[in-house]
Amino acid sequence: MKNSLLILLFLTTIQVNAQKRPRQLGIKIGVLPTGNFNAITDVAGVKVGHVTLIDGKDIRTGVTAILPREGNLFQQKVPAAIYIGNGFGKLAGYSQVEELGTMETPIILTNTLSVPTAADALIDWTINQKGNENVRSVNPVVGETNDGFLNDIRARHVKKEHVLQALSKAQTGKVEEGNVGAGTGTVCFNFKGGIGTSSRKLPEKLGGYTVGVLTQTNFGGVLKVNGVPVGEALGKYAFKESLDKSSDGSCMMIIATDAPLDARNLKRLAKRAIMGMAETGGIASNGSGDYVIAFSTAYQIPHETTQGTSSVTLLHNDYISPLFMATIEATNEAIINSLFMAKTSDGTQGHSVEELPKGKVLEIMGKYGRIK
Repeated sequence: MKNSLLILLFLTTIQVNAQKRPRQLGIKIGVLPTGNFNAITDVAGVKVGHVTLIDGKDIRTGVTAILPREGNLFQQKVPAAIYIGNGFGKLAGYSQVEELGTMETPIILTNTLSVPTAADALIDWTINQKGNENVRSVNPVVGETNDGFLNDIRARHVKKEHVLQALSKAQTGKVEEGNVGAGTGTVCFNFKGGIGTSSRKLPEKLGGYTVGVLTQTNFGGVLKVNGVPVGEALGKYAFKESLDKSSDGSCMMIIATDAPLDARNLKRLAKRAIMGMAETGGIASNGSGDYVIAFSTAYQIPHETTQGTSSVTLLHNDYISPLFMATIEATNEAIINSLFMAKTSDGTQGHSVEELPKGKVLEIMGKYGRIK
């Protein structure tokens, strides 16, 4: 009787405000504590900005910008790595990050056919910064997912000014989630996807480091929420009746940390994000571009230097496992947050995607004893 009353209370809460994060509804994912905002911006200095484009029935797209730190990122780069879970995607900037282990621009997320536009805008933004007057090469980092089910993607509604606006609007603190920015037109597990974020703060005895994750969710599989087979219980999952492409689409995962890691260990961290994605039931299907970009804010790498060597304090391999766990948990929760915060959306060609039915999900979670 007590559990039934508890579930009823949750359902009443949802009716008042349908978009609540799982933790607000009694679903605690993982065991490590979160940062203050439970967002990628819990890593000091990291900023996020969105531009959301919704107009008529055909425009459902946008831009999300992630800035690793203040100042001239080109002149003082951050260590970075990219891991490809499944490479059906259009990620710009991969080869230079892979080769040099540094990132010299913010990260832009948008839709598939707007990657060139976003890259062009990032180049403008970089070469126009004070101190970059003589720059003749820029490696813009742009990720994407295909929002063409809800958005008239062929019309390429994202313009350079939208990218520049997202960069200028980027801020620390709370991050808007769901149908915003690059997540405006996305679909995840056959429900409305979007932008999600989460973080983990390690206890001081484990280093005290923070890991923050932001995801752009547009993929499929068999949804699991905190280990509960929600997709199966709802009867909505990939390949239920036919060899369809509902699981295709892509997932971008961005990891920020203040732990002093080099590119090698950042790539090891990035690999664990795929494990977090798998915990949600994602299957990295043939047509899904699943990419992880990881960077550290612990130190900077100068573009030019008169010193032939450098000295950087790095975390020893034996101390990195808690960061692996933090990444898995934060990626898992960021993806689930994107679903809980998304709203039902119609779009181009009469298409419509329903939001995750939170009331039914909480009822299922209650049956499995997974609501606290």
